[in-house]
Amino acid sequence: MNNITNFLKTTFLTVGVLSAVSSCVKNDEWETPPIECSNKFPATTISMADFVAQVPSSGYKLITTDQIFDGYIISSDEQGNFYKTISFQDKTSNPTVGLQIEVDKASNFADFPVGSHIRINAKGLRLGVDRGTVKLGSEDPVYAIGRIPQALVGRYVSGVCGGNGLDIQTIVPTQLTSLADAKNPNLINTLVTVPDVQFNIAEIYPNVKKFIDYDAGGQGLDTDRNIEDKLGSSAVIRNSGFFKTGGELLPTGNGNITFVVSRYNSTWQMLIRSISDIKFTGTRVDATPPKGGTAITYSGSFLENFESYSTSPSNLEVYPKYVNDPVLGNRYWQLKTFNSNKYIQLGANSGSGPYVTYFAVPVDFTAANSLKFDVNVGYWNGNALKVYYTTNYTPLGDITQATKTDITSEFTIPQTPVSGYGTLAPAGTYTFPTSLTGNGFILFEYTGNGSGVTTTIQLDNIQVQ
Repeated sequence: MNNITNFLKTTFLTVGVLSAVSSCVKNDEWETPPIECSNKFPATTISMADFVAQVPSSGYKLITTDQIFDGYIISSDEQGNFYKTISFQDKTSNPTVGLQIEVDKASNFADFPVGSHIRINAKGLRLGVDRGTVKLGSEDPVYAIGRIPQALVGRYVSGVCGGNGLDIQTIVPTQLTSLADAKNPNLINTLVTVPDVQFNIAEIYPNVKKFIDYDAGGQGLDTDRNIEDKLGSSAVIRNSGFFKTGGELLPTGNGNITFVVSRYNSTWQMLIRSISDIKFTGTRVDATPPKGGTAITYSGSFLENFESYSTSPSNLEVYPKYVNDPVLGNRYWQLKTFNSNKYIQLGANSGSGPYVTYFAVPVDFTAANSLKFDVNVGYWNGNALKVYYTTNYTPLGDITQATKTDITSEFTIPQTPVSGYGTLAPAGTYTFPTSLTGNGFILFEYTGNGSGVTTTIQLDNIQVQ
């Protein structure tokens, strides 16, 4: 009987305690505990700017006295794009200097999230320039600036308290005008934002790339992605092979980008913390816009021999009746003359990177029956010309969105000579299918690469009848 009574007493007591605990929690929401801090170090003894000013022009300096200064965290390894490094600057806005500290420790974001107010005592550490960047780290038998062992990080780095826990401030990125402005040694390891930026067209066309590449086994690779701004300057976004969202597709629009400025030797590498640093929601800016297209006329019978165009100034690129549109690279179809004969020409010789340029010819397919043209090649080292028709291209619009039907195989495109130039000759005649009606375009596509196919293509006597 006593056992039963004791059991009931224990049960009622347990229920009462649980009820009391439950009544203290509103809507089952638990507050995130504050990040602990200790104010371990006394007041600062030197500004971060004055500390960094001690860096030698070569080698490193071993700090042998208590040199204590404050900084604010701007990097984050939460998404895997920073690895065993912490970048911080001397102010939350308009910083005068940035610094990188090497630590043999991962998941630093948990202890020091972005905006954390930190205090560093550099006594016992090395200060130096390592591969183009000012760094702070430990003594190391192999490297000039080594990683501070995980167990010793707290000896040198501590959070500054504010309120009930770590003092975390809002970082205001330095607003720049262009990517070229970001390539400033004074901005290394500081947070900046640049407007009107987009990924280079080669990163999103003909296929949209991911933030990082992967090997055959699915392992992420450190990857560079090229960006450009409306002023024509460019930069590289460097992404780690461990970037957690590296498999996401690159955004194809235009907008603001925020990054930590970095440099590897003489190569500038901009580092994002996460894909949320990229806000490309606007319309892309075309660095090499289409030319011509101001006098489009759809006809079912015409001959274009280019004799009506002036050769002065030379290398004409604007043809009002047609559209001349580089999708990759910056080369346009240009007017040339040889033996008093005019034609258009394009090649990738002495170029840099890929080239894709279209010459769009308007056609009334309902009235037209066939297409023919003359073609010549120079210094052939690969096929560079394709021919298409399309019925849904809007003149001066995004030609990459047009539905193209490839009719290249209907023509004979020379594959000689490999040295020098041949002569213009008929490529053949293509009869349009009876189902092809309405207004549209014939597209002559040049595809080459400064380090690959550089074949020169010449076109003349484009005739629809």
